[in-house]
Amino acid sequence: GTPSLDVWHMDSRRFGASYRSSEYTVARTKEVYETYYDVKYPGHEWQAGRPLRVSPAYMRLVELGATFGEKSGWERANWFEPNAARGEESLRPRGWAGKLWSPATGAEHLACRETAALFDESSFAKIEVAGEGATDFLERLCGNRVARNVGQVTYTQMLNSRGGIECDFTVTRLSEERFRIVTGTAFGQHDLAWLAQHEPDDGSVQIRDVTSQLACYGIWGPSAREILQPLTTTDLSNDAFPYMHARKLAAGRVPCLALRVTYVGELGWELYCRTEFGLALWDTLWSAGQEHGLVAGGYKAIDSLRLEKGYRVWGADITPEDTPFEAGLGFAVKLDKGDFVGRDALERAPRPERLLRCLTLEEPRAVALGSEPVRIDGHLVGRVTSGGHGYTVGKSIAYAYVPAEHGVGTDVEVEIFGDWVAGEIAAEPLFDPKGERIRS
Repeated sequence: GTPSLDVWHMDSRRFGASYRSSEYTVARTKEVYETYYDVKYPGHEWQAGRPLRVSPAYMRLVELGATFGEKSGWERANWFEPNAARGEESLRPRGWAGKLWSPATGAEHLACRETAALFDESSFAKIEVAGEGATDFLERLCGNRVARNVGQVTYTQMLNSRGGIECDFTVTRLSEERFRIVTGTAFGQHDLAWLAQHEPDDGSVQIRDVTSQLACYGIWGPSAREILQPLTTTDLSNDAFPYMHARKLAAGRVPCLALRVTYVGELGWELYCRTEFGLALWDTLWSAGQEHGLVAGGYKAIDSLRLEKGYRVWGADITPEDTPFEAGLGFAVKLDKGDFVGRDALERAPRPERLLRCLTLEEPRAVALGSEPVRIDGHLVGRVTSGGHGYTVGKSIAYAYVPAEHGVGTDVEVEIFGDWVAGEIAAEPLFDPKGERIRS
C-alpha cells in the first residue's frame, strides 16, 4: 500500500547515492548536530562533505562566479554573483527571505526573458525504461499517453491508487522499445523506487538510472535559436523542430539529443550528451552565445521563471495527497486512453473541493516561500505551497490550495513573518498566457 498522507520529508528515498558513503554521511550528520541551534535562514545550504558530485562544466561555473547550492550531493549554481551588478538591490525581499538572496537572480531571470540564458541541468535525474514491455508498462503507470511517435516528448504524472501524484516528469520516446524519463534532482531515487515497485517480473522491462552518464544544459530565451542554429546542420525552425519533440543533432563537434522543452516559459532546448562531451558542449554553447548576450543562469532564476508560468514543483505544489484535477494538471490526464493506476479514483471523484491557485501580493518585496497561512474573509483556508518574486511581471507570487468556490479576483491575505499581506487570486499563467513564446 501507500501512505494516505504526504510523508516525503520522512521518506528514505529522498537520500541519493551520496549517502552510500559513510564518510559523507558522518560529516553531514556531524554538521547538523553541531549547528542545531544556529539560526538558519531560508535557502541555508549545508557545507559538510562538499563538493562531491559535480557536472563536467563545474570548473566553468566556478570561473563564472557561481554561488553553489547542493542537492542530492550535486553542486548546482544557485546564481552567478557577477551578474548582481546588472540586478536591482531595491528588490531584495524584506525579512528573512532576503537574507540569502542576490540581485543576480533577477538579472539572470530578465536575461532569459530578453535575450538568452544557459543553465547547467546535469544534476537532473534521468531514468531509461526499455524492453518489449516498456510501452505497456509506462502506459499503465502514467496518466498521460506516452505511446506516441518516436521523438515525441510527453509531460505526465504517475498516480497512486487514490489518484494522488506520486511522480511528475517528462518522458521521451527514444525508440519503439526505449524511453527516457527526466525528473527533478532530488526525486530520482523516489521515482526509481516507484517504477521498481511496479516492474513486471517477467523480464520484459529494464529500468536503468543513467543520470551520471549524461550531461544536460538548457538554453532558453528569445535568442536561443539564433545561438544554436549556426552550430548544427539540423533545421531548428518551428516547423521542422516543433515544441515537445526530440532530435539527434551535433552542436559543433558534440553529438547530442536535443529536447524542445522548457521549465522557464521561453523558446529553447535541453541538450543531452555523454558526460565525456559535457565540457566541450558547455564551451561550444557559451562561446556561440557571447555575441548575443548569453548569460549563465542559476536555479534561483529558474524557480522565479517557472512561477510566472505556473509550472508546478513536485513535493511542494503537488504531492501524493493532490490529484491532477485539484492541481490544475487535468490537461495531462487522458482518461480515455485505457486503464492506468489511479484512473478509477479520478473517475469516481466528485468535483474538487479545493484548487491550486495563483496568488499575487500587493507588496512586491513581501515574498512567501512556503507554508505561510492564507486567509479569505478572515478565515484560514490553506497554506502557501511555493512562492517567490516574478521579475518580469513585477509581483510577489505564491501558490496555495484554496476552496474551489473562490475564483479569480478573490481578495486574499498571506501571513509573512507576522504581517498579513493583501493580495488576490490571479488568472494563470501570469506570463505569456497563450504560450506563444515557447512555440515561436
